Amino acid sequence: MAENRVVVVTAKRKTAIARGVVRPGTGIVRINGYRVEVYGDELVRLFIMEPLIIAANVLGEDKLNTVNIYVTVKGGGFMSQAAAARSAIAKGLVERFQDEALRNAFRDYDRYLLVDDARRKEPKKYGGPGARARFQKSYR
Repeated sequence: MAENRVVVVTAKRKTAIARGVVRPGTGIVRINGYRVEVYGDELVRLFIMEPLIIAANVLGEDKLNTVNIYVTVKGGGFMSQAAAARSAIAKGLVERFQDEALRNAFRDYDRYLLVDDARRKEPKKYGGPGARARFQKSYR
């Protein structure tokens, strides 16, 4: 395995698309140019850091500090962006380190760390205000 190779991954959640780059470095993680420690509010930050915490437990903190992770995410809401970003981070770490124990740890914790969530919004149909709801009927 080449230690200086660069890994590029993508992940989706609803209409949010994340593109992640994992390259050799010093352990920096950036989301849309911001360090992950200051990105969004605390709930979003903890949600995005889940794969980093799992990877630190499985691989060790010193091995995780040998890569920099850059994620660009567009579209969707803030939680969809967070889910896409965490998925991109997890996929990138698995592809970079080629570690089966890490893959199994991610899969056991949450399957959507490695597999994109295929659920999408159902399209609106005629006869109502949404996909399933119908307009109210009045008899008088």
